[in-house]
Amino acid sequence: MSENLQTALDGVAQLQADTLVGAFEERCAATRELEVLGRRVDFAKVCAISAFVREGGFHARGYTSPIHAIRDLWNLDRNDARRYVTAAEHVCPRIALGGQVLPPRLPASAAAFEAGAMSLRHVEKIVEVLGSKEAGRLTPATCAYVEIQLADQAAVFDPQGLYTLGMRVVRSFDQDGPEPDDGPESEVNELTITRHPDRAGGTIKGRFDNAVLFASIATLIDAKSKPTTSDDRRSAGQRQAEALADVCGYVLDHGDVPRAGGHRPHLNVHIPLAELETRVRTAVLDFGGAIATKDLRLLACNAAVIPIVMNGDSQPLDIGRANRVIPDGMRRAVAARDRGCARCGRPPSWCDIHHIIEWQNGGPTEINNLVMLCRMHHREVHATEWFVRIVDGLPEFIPPKWVDPDQIPRRSTRLAV
Repeated sequence: MSENLQTALDGVAQLQADTLVGAFEERCAATRELEVLGRRVDFAKVCAISAFVREGGFHARGYTSPIHAIRDLWNLDRNDARRYVTAAEHVCPRIALGGQVLPPRLPASAAAFEAGAMSLRHVEKIVEVLGSKEAGRLTPATCAYVEIQLADQAAVFDPQGLYTLGMRVVRSFDQDGPEPDDGPESEVNELTITRHPDRAGGTIKGRFDNAVLFASIATLIDAKSKPTTSDDRRSAGQRQAEALADVCGYVLDHGDVPRAGGHRPHLNVHIPLAELETRVRTAVLDFGGAIATKDLRLLACNAAVIPIVMNGDSQPLDIGRANRVIPDGMRRAVAARDRGCARCGRPPSWCDIHHIIEWQNGGPTEINNLVMLCRMHHREVHATEWFVRIVDGLPEFIPPKWVDPDQIPRRSTRLAV
């Protein structure tokens, strides 16, 4: 541990002690000092990111995005890493193509952030305000004025409040709004499918401005979600959710569905060997979540089910052959073991199969030399110093020493327990 770090830790320990003794007001003041310290530490981290990017340190180690590098270096969620990188792009000096040093894009915010008067989230919201369509119609001088006002108000408003204030100020300067346009209004048609990170299931959210697209979906869901009997006690939301699942299940069985991950979509049911020996009381799906006997029977009745029998250590049994091309059965076996990308958990349809010891270097096509990786992490394994290996039948990833000097192995949360 460096002397500077020890001095800083001693200071933090003293501030922490100050939050536990004395009058309430004095203890609150100590927590504010801790917050200011934390913000100044964040500013220092942001400056370090800016320097790494300017020097090309991440790129030289195989990273095309500093966000991915920061995620690995500091073990952050993507959104948190993105906040740091975004701040670095806006509150740190820049280097022009000619080599001259340029001021930060947000100089007032940089000064406030460095002083601990605003947080990383405040910086993020100011960037959002000045990146809005309304701000894009303002002059550079007006945007600079807005930025100064927001930096001054960051000590008063929380991040979301500062964003609301900023958009109000921007709109006050943009009273004329956008230029008239004879073309059609831009429409938004989007659907977001998000799996729950800590339990089975997930959420599906959508917006369809196109009337035809919306009517096509709404008409089918409406037809399938009517109460089945006069005693049907399901809510409208529940009926519609089950109608959507019914429609998708029918299409999977009978429709012309494009291939996903190189293979026609299908439902894989993973059955532990012990369950099979006791007439199967439960099973697991590719997207997570155990299913009960009644649901398993329904699947077996209505769908083409691909059973994958697992031994007591969650290893696929009796699938595999030596070949560079991954056979369908072996791909299903690797998917059953890794449950998607072994690094981040993305579903199997997003993933490739990677030879840990490459084929051209003598690596066999067998379960213990294969791992399922999404495209991003497949590229990472080839381009960076990360190393993947199979230990106790499961894949784990060894970070480079610059990420973790101890190189402690990491596993996907879906495989860690």
